[in-house]
Amino acid sequence: MSPTFKPLKIGKIEIDFPVVLGALAGYSDLSYRLICRSFSAPYCTTEAMLDHQMLLENKLRRKLIKLDDADHPVAGQIMGNDPAVMAQAAAALREMGFDVIDLNFACPVSKVVSKKRGGFMMGQPDRALEIVRAVLRRIPDRPVTLKLRRALHESDETYEDFWKIARGAFDAGVAGICVHARSVDQKHGGRADWEFLSRVKSDFPDRTILGSGDVHTAADALRMIRQTGVDGVIAARGAIGNPWIFRQVRDIAAGREPCQPDIDEQRELIARHFQLACEIYGPRRGLKIMRNFGIHYSRMHPHPAKVRMACVNIKTENDWTALMTTYYADRDSGHHPYG
Repeated sequence: MSPTFKPLKIGKIEIDFPVVLGALAGYSDLSYRLICRSFSAPYCTTEAMLDHQMLLENKLRRKLIKLDDADHPVAGQIMGNDPAVMAQAAAALREMGFDVIDLNFACPVSKVVSKKRGGFMMGQPDRALEIVRAVLRRIPDRPVTLKLRRALHESDETYEDFWKIARGAFDAGVAGICVHARSVDQKHGGRADWEFLSRVKSDFPDRTILGSGDVHTAADALRMIRQTGVDGVIAARGAIGNPWIFRQVRDIAAGREPCQPDIDEQRELIARHFQLACEIYGPRRGLKIMRNFGIHYSRMHPHPAKVRMACVNIKTENDWTALMTTYYADRDSGHHPYG
C-alpha cells in the first residue's frame, strides 16, 4: 500500500485501510455490510437508529439490529436529542457488541430535523455537547465518534457552531469525527466543500478526522485523502450498489488497474446478496431490500435503464427470478443476458 494511505485509527481500533462504509439509511444493513466486507471494506457503520429504539424489549430490538461475527469492527450509529436517552442507547449498543458508538448530528432529512434530531443538533452546540459528555460517561470503554456537517445553514459562513461542537467533543474525549462537507440545509445538493475538510484537519492535526461528500468513485476517495489530508474517507452514496469500490481503492493505491465487474461477477454478487437478505430478514423483507438494491446495481449493467425499470416493477420472487434470468443469465447456459 502506498505510504500516503496509512491505516486509520479510531481509539484503540486500527483499521487497515482508510476508506470505509458509511451509514446509509435503508442500505447499510447487515446483508450489505457483509457484501462490502467480502470486497475488503475494513470498517462499517449501521444505518442511523433512533435512540429510543435501542431501549425496546430485546425481542423487538433484535428485529431492528443484527450483527454477525464477520461484521467487525463495526459502529452502531444513533441519533436523538436527550442526553440521558442517548447515553442509555449507547450502553445498549455496547452490550450488543458494537465496537464503536457513532452519534449522528448530521442527518439532513426534513422529518428528522423537524423532530430536533440529526442535523438539527448542528444549531444546538451546547445540547450536542451535553449528549457527547453523557454518552462518554456511560461507556468509557468504547470509542465514541460524531457525524457532523459543516453548518446547519448554508448562509453560516463562520461555522461557529461546528467549531464549538468539534473542539468540545475532542476535549471531552471522543475518538474521532466524520465531517460531511456540506451544510444541513444543502442536503446533498451543490458541491461538497473539501477546502473545509482541509481546514478541519489542519486545526486538529493529531485527531482522527474522516471526510464525507462527493465520494462517488474509488478515485474520488483517494483524491480526498491526498487533497485534504483527512485520515479516512466515508464511502456513502457512492458505495450503494457498488461494493467493488472497496476493492477498487486498494487496487488504485497499489498501482493496479481497478477491477471492473463483468456480468458474471455482478450476477454472482447479486445472487449472494439476495440469499443473505432472505436468510437474515425472511423472504418478504429480503425481496423488498433487494428490489431497492437492484435499482442501484443496475448502474453497473450494460443496459442500466432496462434493468432499472425491471427492478421498479418487481413485486414477487418470480419477478426477481425473471429479472435475473433476462439480464444476468449465465453465459454458459446458452441464454444470452439482456436479449
